[in-house]
Amino acid sequence: MLIHELDNIDKQILNDIQWAFPLADRPFLELAKKYQISEDEIIQRIKILKDTGIIRQISAIFDTRKLGYKSALVAFAVDKNKIDNVANEINKHPGVSHNYERNHEYNVWFTLAIPPDGDMKADLDKMAALDGVLKYRVLPTLKMYKIGVKLDMVNADPEKPNPDDDVKNLETKSEKISGMDKEYIRQLQKDIEIIKEPFKTIAENLRISSSELFNKIKEYENIGIMRRFAAILRHRQAGFTANGMIVWKIPEDKVDEKGLKIASFPQVSHCYRRPVYPDWEFNLFSMIHARTIEAAEKIAKEISSVIKIENYKILFSSREFKKERVRYFE
Repeated sequence: MLIHELDNIDKQILNDIQWAFPLADRPFLELAKKYQISEDEIIQRIKILKDTGIIRQISAIFDTRKLGYKSALVAFAVDKNKIDNVANEINKHPGVSHNYERNHEYNVWFTLAIPPDGDMKADLDKMAALDGVLKYRVLPTLKMYKIGVKLDMVNADPEKPNPDDDVKNLETKSEKISGMDKEYIRQLQKDIEIIKEPFKTIAENLRISSSELFNKIKEYENIGIMRRFAAILRHRQAGFTANGMIVWKIPEDKVDEKGLKIASFPQVSHCYRRPVYPDWEFNLFSMIHARTIEAAEKIAKEISSVIKIENYKILFSSREFKKERVRYFE
């Protein structure tokens, strides 16, 4: 299925389930009621959206740091002739969820998550020793202002975006995770089946009732272990081919103010404060997704004019080496 073949119902379904998938015994029936079509039709539509690669998966989305994992964005400067081999070796690490080539001296960017008992430095030292790696920078999150991708499938890229998102205070203190919690997480992070009662299988695997399962999901969401239960789309297949990381140089006493303002733009999916280095002066990172590079550049320019910061760069991804969810406690 091509993007232009999606009808209005497909697009609205994709918008809705990216943020909140119904937690019910028959979730597709709940969606069917909203769109006034049959449950079977909803299931068929979502199966097609998955089969064609627009929907990556539908599952719980967890907060890495709430689970006690250590994580960081890492930038490698790699010999251009050896990028493929280095990227392939990096991808072998189970804690690498995203890995992109970007248009910068630091040309390989990946996220790394390490379990509570893991050693990030030891793992990074092995990666940095790969043939072709010239230097690297570790850019952990110092403060998080926003996280949550939602691709607007209904509306076109805005000509003049408005900072009208409600930005919440994001607490990242880790929670105590029991052995039973780990088993719940292992089950909830799996992609659900597109069948009438997808949660039934999960509940049976955990030997609990579906109502107990839904209560546990809501509990995890309330304490922040789980961000939401929702669909994850593949950006490019969904038509969002311009994946831009905007990096900003902001005066230290203005970072919080500007970070919150940037985060309030709906087109911004991630916004973090990160450390600086002598060869890396940018202390705030924000991600935007647009259908074209020109649209992304317009969005960045508008954000710049609103926050009154002109020192920024957009690092577009030219290749996607890896993109998947971290598999926790496996």
